Amino acid sequence: MTKQLEPLESYWIATTDTTAYPQLSGDIEVDIAVVGGGIAGLCTAWELSRAGRSVAVIEAGRIAGGVTGHTTAKLSAQHGLIYDHLRETFGAASARDYATAQTEAIEHVATTAGHLGVDCDLERAPAFVYTESEDRVPTLRAEAEAAREAGLDASFTTDTGLPFPVAGAVRVENQAQFHPRKYLLAIAADLTARGASIYERSRVVELDSDHAVHTLTAESGATVSAREVVVATHFPIFNRLKLFPRLTPRRELVVAAPIPAEADPGGMYLTPEDHTRSVRTAPYGDERRLLIVTGEAFTPGSPDVSGRLDRLTEWTAERFGATDPAYRWAAQDNATTDKVPFVGRFKGRERLYVACGFGGWGMSNGVAAARLIAALSRDEPPQWSELFDPGRLHAVKEASRLAANQTSVVKHLVGDRITRHPAESPEDLGPGEGAIMRVDGSLHAVSRDEDGTVHTLAATCTHMGCVVGYNDAERSWDCPCHGSRFDQEGAILHGPATEPLPKRELKES
Repeated sequence: MTKQLEPLESYWIATTDTTAYPQLSGDIEVDIAVVGGGIAGLCTAWELSRAGRSVAVIEAGRIAGGVTGHTTAKLSAQHGLIYDHLRETFGAASARDYATAQTEAIEHVATTAGHLGVDCDLERAPAFVYTESEDRVPTLRAEAEAAREAGLDASFTTDTGLPFPVAGAVRVENQAQFHPRKYLLAIAADLTARGASIYERSRVVELDSDHAVHTLTAESGATVSAREVVVATHFPIFNRLKLFPRLTPRRELVVAAPIPAEADPGGMYLTPEDHTRSVRTAPYGDERRLLIVTGEAFTPGSPDVSGRLDRLTEWTAERFGATDPAYRWAAQDNATTDKVPFVGRFKGRERLYVACGFGGWGMSNGVAAARLIAALSRDEPPQWSELFDPGRLHAVKEASRLAANQTSVVKHLVGDRITRHPAESPEDLGPGEGAIMRVDGSLHAVSRDEDGTVHTLAATCTHMGCVVGYNDAERSWDCPCHGSRFDQEGAILHGPATEPLPKRELKES
């Protein structure tokens, strides 16, 4: 079993100060309330505040500390094999719209960082998607052509800075990478200087609406009244948005290790092979770079996460000689059924906006979402807004992925309740281990922490009732249906769940 590093923390969080914005303790009224303090929420609030609107950001944990604090932080318009997919599925104009939104977002971050005078380690670099298989070369050639047609400076190449040969790669010039928390903490400081409010540790649990106002209720009972609400919680916490069946959660592991500056591969790299491998570097002192490798994509709740972390660590050592990781963490995101984020307002709910489904590319998509929502609030949508419309539905084109999502949910609602018997007793568990146990006809989530204490919880996620699975690398209970995560004592680590896992009694034999 992989030894858990202490603390298990991302580089971005470890190298920035902890925030201390107040909790929401009383009722307030604002023009626009933004639920979620990640990159999409903070940037949306900043854009709206600049336009003279009164804004409040309500965050369940710490701002820029959830999904955004655990990203790989590539600020790129090169999103895997997206452009050929868009061209073939929706047409060349949609591919151009997507590229425009991403490219404008990158330049907006660069301009904003300069305007705020923040050193967020912003670096320009080419982005690559590569293959080691000759069979996939035609796919990459088609992607290079589609990306170039969409307006990116893209080309097919076999020449990269990687320390191993590739069969082919798509290269996109003049992309970027940065330190997301340095950037976003500066955004937050400017937000409050403009009179906006930020509330941390203030989980929103309810949304009520009438013809004139939305009312958000936090778990403390305090409320926020607003004419407009932006839901930027990574996975929407309100089912009225009807997006749950069209989002698929995915989790990936991250290994970060120092390497000599001369070993820097000189770009950002991605391959879908080997359960995904993503590579970039960041500044790390005068003579070294921090190699950041992401991969081993899996559905939350999958078993043997520690084994996946071992494989990623071994791959990093074998390919780059980086044998001493300084940081390890995990990233999570959701993909939509048509691979385009859901961003915008809902028909019939013109004052309710959503931003989600970034598919692992939350940095550029989060900034693009902020700019789009701010423009919609002014009734000045950009020409690419329709592509991201959350009310869209391509029934035929999305049918197979919708069916797969529904099958997965049914499996974890019904099948797991009947068939999962991974352990019979807490005595079977060693320190750091956990399992679902059936006792007297009921499922329990049972884990033993490092000091030997046994924790017993209800085994069904409080969001929609799917059976959770134990994450042995992060010591958490993760929901495979919609990505909610809970610690060993049941506290929420990650939504969309808004209630903790209830504690249960289970005596050791």
